[in-house]
Order: sequence, then C-alpha cells, then structure tokens
Amino acid sequence: MEAQASHIRTNGHKPAKISRRSFLQLALFGSIAAFAGQTLAALFQFLKPPKVQGFGGMVYAGRVEDVPIDNVQRVMAGRFYLVHNQAGILAVYQKCTHLGCAVPYNEAEGQFHCPCHGSLFNIVGEVTGGPAPRPLDIFPVTIENGEIWVDTGSPIVRSSYEDTQVTKV
Repeated sequence: MEAQASHIRTNGHKPAKISRRSFLQLALFGSIAAFAGQTLAALFQFLKPPKVQGFGGMVYAGRVEDVPIDNVQRVMAGRFYLVHNQAGILAVYQKCTHLGCAVPYNEAEGQFHCPCHGSLFNIVGEVTGGPAPRPLDIFPVTIENGEIWVDTGSPIVRSSYEDTQVTKV
C-alpha cells in the first residue's frame, strides 16, 4: 500500500489544494469574463451591417427587361413603385406627402390614389388633385448588368417632376 501512495505523490510533493475562497474568486472572474465576451460579441453583431437587403438600404427591384415601358410595378420589399416610362425608370415612394398614408396605384384610373384624404398623383408622382402639397418622393435607381437596384435609405424630396430624375435604361 505504501508503494501505491508513493506512486501517487510525484517526487515527494503533495498535490496542491485550492481553497474555497480561491475557487469562488476564480469562478467569479471566469463568469465576469464570459459575460463580457458575450456582451462584446452581441455588440459587434449589432454594429455589423445587415447582410439582407430591404427597406432602408439597397433593394433589388428586378431586371430591366421584366419591366415594360409605360408600366407601374409595386416592389413590396422596398415600399415603392417602379415606373418605366419613355425617359427611363423611376422609383416612386408609396408614402403620401400629405400625411404619410400608403398610396396604392390604381391601374384602372392610371394614377396613384391616396385612400386617406383623396390626393391624386399621376404616373410619375406629380400631384393632380387633393390636399398633398408636393409630388411623391423618389428613390435613387442604379442599373447594373441589366439589374435594377434602388437605394431606399435616401428618399429624394422634390417639388416637381423632371426627366433628369429618371434613370436612363
């Protein structure tokens, strides 16, 4: 039995024992370090730009050949309408300039018709009737390799429609 006991002891030293106080301090500092690490990881995840596209950033609106001339298509992800006229492509924000209601496009009338207070806008967003003080806002459009991208993070406030607001195809 003594031979076994001496075998457990290495070089005649007793194994080090940790006191309760040292163990609790080690556990406390370990917990704080783990909490700080998780907090920093969550902070970096929050600050990292999102990978998905959607309203407030770049929105894919389709291919140019899929949007016929003199046509209006709603893009739900971006909250805008894509208008393709003879001059080019325009992204018209669906928010009414009167009180901010969502303005649907009425295909039968060929115009945007605000359901809240009756403002009317033509196909390029100009006011044709109602209390709205100015045309519908637009978003910058970029066409890359036949793909339409719209930057919904920076709406453009305008006082009238001009062909220079349209992105040439």
